[in-house]
Amino acid sequence: MVTTQLERRGIRNKLILEAFSQVPRHKFVPHNLQNQAYSDCALPIGKGQTISQPYMVAKMTSLAMLTPKSRVLEIGTGSGYQAAILAEISAEVYTIERIPKIARYGRRNLQKFNYNNIQFGVGDGTLGWAAEGPFDAILVTAGSPEIPKVLL
Repeated sequence: MVTTQLERRGIRNKLILEAFSQVPRHKFVPHNLQNQAYSDCALPIGKGQTISQPYMVAKMTSLAMLTPKSRVLEIGTGSGYQAAILAEISAEVYTIERIPKIARYGRRNLQKFNYNNIQFGVGDGTLGWAAEGPFDAILVTAGSPEIPKVLL
């Protein structure tokens, strides 16, 4: 996946490529889809939500221009995969999911890896996380008709 989907499409950042090598995507998809975990596509995780295509996760992470000192807010925890990638690269990750069942799923997935630099929230991510801001980067992995002004 790293070679054929990421490097081939221009992802060159060593921190990102290493993060993808460290985070097993199959641990973030439903058990019945694990044989498709490394496919070049998004996969359903329930409640109409998906785990994003690996290249999209890499591209968004690349555009955030993160460093090992970065504090990142992710809107849309989903399965937790993007948060795991961010946690491999950044000092602190704050992730918010609006659907309680999906939030529990993402949190359980992430807890398997004992990340101590991820904080979880359940609620409306369009409101941001003012108590913990400002952030060096905000990744919105959930759909929205426009960028919420509070995030800017």
